[in-house]
Amino acid sequence: MTTDELIQADEAFAGNRLLSTFSREARALLEPFGTSVELATGDLVLDRGVQVLSSVFPIGPTMISMVVELSGSRSIEVASIGNEGAVGGIVSCGHAPAFSRAEVLVPGRAFRVPMEALEDAKNRSPFISNLFCRYSDYLLSTVMQSVACNSFHSIPERAARWLLHVQDRAGDRIDLTQEALAGLLGVQRTTVNAVIKELSSEGLVTTSRGIVRVIDRAGLKRRACECYQRLQDHYAAVIGTSGHGG
Repeated sequence: MTTDELIQADEAFAGNRLLSTFSREARALLEPFGTSVELATGDLVLDRGVQVLSSVFPIGPTMISMVVELSGSRSIEVASIGNEGAVGGIVSCGHAPAFSRAEVLVPGRAFRVPMEALEDAKNRSPFISNLFCRYSDYLLSTVMQSVACNSFHSIPERAARWLLHVQDRAGDRIDLTQEALAGLLGVQRTTVNAVIKELSSEGLVTTSRGIVRVIDRAGLKRRACECYQRLQDHYAAVIGTSGHGG
């Protein structure tokens, strides 16, 4: 690897919470095959029905949205993935078609690993195999919690929860239009406008064109449903900082 490639690999293994749990031996099984890529807003990472050829590990603020499309041009986000995880073949067993669309929500860098290298690493390392199984459990929990949340919690609660998840990955400044947020929550833009105005009037966020800025995280947590903390606790239990949970 060149010096630039080594620097980018160091960035990946430090900037992604899954990869940061790797020992030197585990890292050596993936690092030579991975590529650092720059992802722009709207880039398609997976498309429904298309074979999954690689896994993408978001680095730093990068966020990818998993979206299920329905008839009538309707769609809703079922999971958002940032530097705590990965998108693609990490949770599958060999090549398989993608069920949902995955597109970049917050731009940034990611580490892309081909499926062949990923499967080989899982076969050669019990730690990597176990870690990815644990992450699969966590990812399933996010989808299950999302179903419960969408069914029983109010739109303001869901919006506050979602903003907290984004803040964890991207920081206080969230580059996102209200139209995009409406699509993620599966509601009308006018509904999101009212919710954002409500959160803003309570001093929790400020907004400008295409930007939401969190200014009172504690207040936003009080405004959010319990789903946010449940997922935080489950990630700590099954993965944590060691890859073995706590």
